[in-house]
Amino acid sequence: MTSGKCVSKGCAAPGPVPAGSIRLYSMRFCPFAQRARLVLNAKGIKDKPDWFLEKNPLGQVPTLETSAGEVIYESPITCDYLDEVYPEKKLLPETPLGKAQHRMMLENFSKIAPLTYKIPLGRLKGEDVSGLHAELKQKFCILNKELAQKKTKFFGGDCVGMTDYMAWPWFERLEAFELEDCLDGSPELKAWVERMFKDPVVKASGHSVETYKDYYKTYLEGKPNFDYGL
Repeated sequence: MTSGKCVSKGCAAPGPVPAGSIRLYSMRFCPFAQRARLVLNAKGIKDKPDWFLEKNPLGQVPTLETSAGEVIYESPITCDYLDEVYPEKKLLPETPLGKAQHRMMLENFSKIAPLTYKIPLGRLKGEDVSGLHAELKQKFCILNKELAQKKTKFFGGDCVGMTDYMAWPWFERLEAFELEDCLDGSPELKAWVERMFKDPVVKASGHSVETYKDYYKTYLEGKPNFDYGL
């Protein structure tokens, strides 16, 4: 069971998590929260107010709560936890080298995420974003080289893995941010994006380009409509 409506200060806290269940505190348009939803969907697991700050003092999503009242937050930590607790379909690499490569790729992705917001925000302010645009394109070229060297369909191998899901939310938003041209010159990465769009888990977790555009317009204007489309 899911609830898409945004909650805010003054709303009632939810009751305890039922035994044998987990609860994900998320936000429909947050790319970091989408990471956890991708992992939950991949494993077939269904089902910022004052009280939320008591659970997670950082006030960030995703935040996971268990029936024992245990709270886990930060998207990579939350996703790693889910992979260990629900091992039926492992998404993380099994070998120490594979895990190290996964963490190195996450470090690369962490430098990409801020650029995807800085560029459209700069455009809105009438700033020259050509340098940022070139920087993003160059970072995509580096990822393209990494993928080409792997000679696999995905960063996690020939099947979608945790590395792919951790990176995906920002690539899903490229067209909405009018940044898809940054993939020009990165054919392997562009092919990866096309394959990811076909993944059933990805299809179940995201939104249309039009929905992203309309939501992020409110976000960039400083008045985010978290309930857009509901």
